[in-house]
Amino acid sequence: MRPILIPTLETERLLLRQQTMDDWPAYAGMMMSEHAQYMEGPHTMAEAWGLFCHDLAQWPLLGCGALMIDNRETGECVGQVGINHGPLFPEHELGWLIYPAFQGKGYAYEAAKALRAWGFGERGLATIVSHIDPGNDPSRKLAERLGAELELDPDRPGPEVLVYRHKR
Repeated sequence: MRPILIPTLETERLLLRQQTMDDWPAYAGMMMSEHAQYMEGPHTMAEAWGLFCHDLAQWPLLGCGALMIDNRETGECVGQVGINHGPLFPEHELGWLIYPAFQGKGYAYEAAKALRAWGFGERGLATIVSHIDPGNDPSRKLAERLGAELELDPDRPGPEVLVYRHKR
């Protein structure tokens, strides 16, 4: 696979961009809090750092990874969206996290829709799924709003994870 540059994507309200060290404090704060309960957290600082680095390292290694989500009007970072792959993910997996102060504003939907379009389009992925904790009703509803369908007998990373399949 030839190297893929980390894309910058724009939507009506959002800028999806490469993460920087300036993003670490807010990311770490979320991942080390109860808000990370549906992402196998809360995490220790070392675990959060590993996840942060993992999100960036996937780009040169696998041609996918995470992008930070900025509100274009205010410049505030509101969260992260990513396509994960590699040995921990049987298929390319679309995931999102929105910092608590910015939830409920449609940012995850807008960002996930844009990155999914990039994944199927420019990146040429054949399949994209979302792994969601069964108790995470907001993410389940978002996956369904995105048109993803729950698979009843999927290949998944663990029995406690629901798999939603996205359509091209």
